[in-house]
Amino acid sequence: MTPDRGAEAPPIAASMQAPPLVRRMACFLYEVMLLFGVALIPAILGTLFFAQTGREHPLQSENALQAFALVVYGIYFVGFWSARGQTLAMQTWRIRVVGSNGERVSQARALGRYIACCFGWFAPATLIASWAHLAPWPKLGAMALGIIGYALLALAAPGRQFWHDIACRTRLVDTRGEKPPGSLRPRPR
Repeated sequence: MTPDRGAEAPPIAASMQAPPLVRRMACFLYEVMLLFGVALIPAILGTLFFAQTGREHPLQSENALQAFALVVYGIYFVGFWSARGQTLAMQTWRIRVVGSNGERVSQARALGRYIACCFGWFAPATLIASWAHLAPWPKLGAMALGIIGYALLALAAPGRQFWHDIACRTRLVDTRGEKPPGSLRPRPR
């Protein structure tokens, strides 16, 4: 499930126009569904450890498991953003992350963007929910409101980009006008 390193480099973004917010949020929801599959990695590792040793896995504490999941998610996002400019969900919704001038995103910048995404999308709602000692379901509701609120802030941002993209000098671009990679082009008959 790693991106093909031998693949052709993605072209410089032809259009630097941001995709509509509705499409970006649909991509976000699709990404969440895909991340449920990625989240199985820490769960499987914990289960295998327990099956082999009969002891509780060190990652079975809630905080350790969350930290490990953040690392696994980071590898997924940084790997795809720096190699192709697109995660699997972004390929489906024809959205690419590029540098502010349309160039490919380096691994360092992709890592910075991942960290900024975590702080922008999740940190405020998580801190408020923890401070208020919310139960799990209200905490999930607070997270949903935080995500919606952060997404709506993009409407006030320059170029309608997300604030973490502005801070990291990256941007999301619409790739619907680009030609698909060579392997996806229809063959002439």
